[in-house]
Amino acid sequence: MALSLSLARPAPLAISAGAVARKLPAASLAFPVKSFFGAPLAATAASVASPLPRKPATSTSLEVVAAGKKGYKMKTHKASAKRFRVTGRGKIVRRCAGKQHLLAKKNTKRKKRLSKMVQVNKSDYDNVTGALPYLKVNRKAN
Repeated sequence: MALSLSLARPAPLAISAGAVARKLPAASLAFPVKSFFGAPLAATAASVASPLPRKPATSTSLEVVAAGKKGYKMKTHKASAKRFRVTGRGKIVRRCAGKQHLLAKKNTKRKKRLSKMVQVNKSDYDNVTGALPYLKVNRKAN
């Protein structure tokens, strides 16, 4: 008894592109179309258009003071990052010196004054922003 095997491929089904498009329109998909790496592909005009009006830009804008070429990440000086903060209005503040030791000979009023945060002098802004390139600083803040 001899068996014969056919290695020929079966003929593909003849389905026109229009029939596939009618059965599965692209807009009916419930998930966004993504590339191989998971990033969304180009957005359609309907998804970009927003029915809500945009807010006008505020006059006090905070700018990131990052100088550098595209693709290069500036490094944050971590010791400076622990010593300086930025307020909501974009001012750089620091702690006062003289509140760490030898507190017995300092009066209460002086210790209370040294406990407060004070603004960094404007002449030192370049030094601080050089050490902390990604601070959102308002240069016009008083």
